[in-house]
Amino acid sequence: MKPDCGKKAMAFLSAAACLMLFAANASGYDISSKAAVVMEAQTGRILFAKNPNLRLPPASTTKLMTAMVVLDRVGMDKVVTISRRAAGAAPTKINLLPGETVKVGTLLYAALLMSANDAATALAEGAAGSEAEFVKLMNSKAALMGLKDTRFINATGLPGKGQRTTALDLAKIMRQALLYPAIKGIINTKSVEVSTERDRSISLENTNKLLWQDEGLIGGKTGYTNKARHCFVCAAQREDETLIAAMLGTPNRKALWREFESLMEEGFDTLAGKKEPVVYITKTGNAETVRKVVYKKGPRLKVSSGKTSQNSGKKKRNSNAKRHRT
Repeated sequence: MKPDCGKKAMAFLSAAACLMLFAANASGYDISSKAAVVMEAQTGRILFAKNPNLRLPPASTTKLMTAMVVLDRVGMDKVVTISRRAAGAAPTKINLLPGETVKVGTLLYAALLMSANDAATALAEGAAGSEAEFVKLMNSKAALMGLKDTRFINATGLPGKGQRTTALDLAKIMRQALLYPAIKGIINTKSVEVSTERDRSISLENTNKLLWQDEGLIGGKTGYTNKARHCFVCAAQREDETLIAAMLGTPNRKALWREFESLMEEGFDTLAGKKEPVVYITKTGNAETVRKVVYKKGPRLKVSSGKTSQNSGKKKRNSNAKRHRT
């Protein structure tokens, strides 16, 4: 082999090795969710993030804030009379009846396990007199918590102009919700039988199917609307460490469960010192550019120069679809 050919071959192999190294590193963060955050619950430290400050619809993860604001004002045994407006809330619902009386605790189980919108609306009215007044309380609490990119327009998470959060803010909401023993107990419940004050029995099953698979799961809240796609925030514990993962804009429920488990592994590996905390910022269009930001010890962030791109493909939208569920 001629000398210049040898140099070219070595350069090619070196470049290929670098590309393979970056691809291997990037593959661990190749998640389909539009935004995601893994947070250490005790300290609030970010261990992994993709687009942490991207404003997106929260769907039914909103009900965590609803539950906190309710418990800030009333007790679990307070009895709420169901209004026609609450009974007529859009699905998902547990078919509450106008004039029916139900305890706050029962409504919280329905809202957090089954994402019942009639229950969430009844809770808002029972705690503040009207949903409009209740939303003011939700946004006041969000401001006190420093959630600068979060705004609510209802207690259910149903879509509407201005309703937004970020994966970072959602993780903070979950971190705060874990301080409420009632919420922590409810979201850890797989299934339960509740009843109205007239002994009408209602069976509830948690939409968080990971509870049946992972004994270390503390619990969380799912969400879905056509615009928001699938959303999820959940906490898990291993030994003495608790992590929170928040995900927004995941394309389907199967990916939601899979990516949550991957994010948890990423987070616990980072806590164990096997990896460094990483933040990815993406810009989507016909292609996606990934910028890797690595947290180092100290106040500054180190931004790597690595970039990748991939064709995102265009998806057809069904303008007639109006599905809203958990």
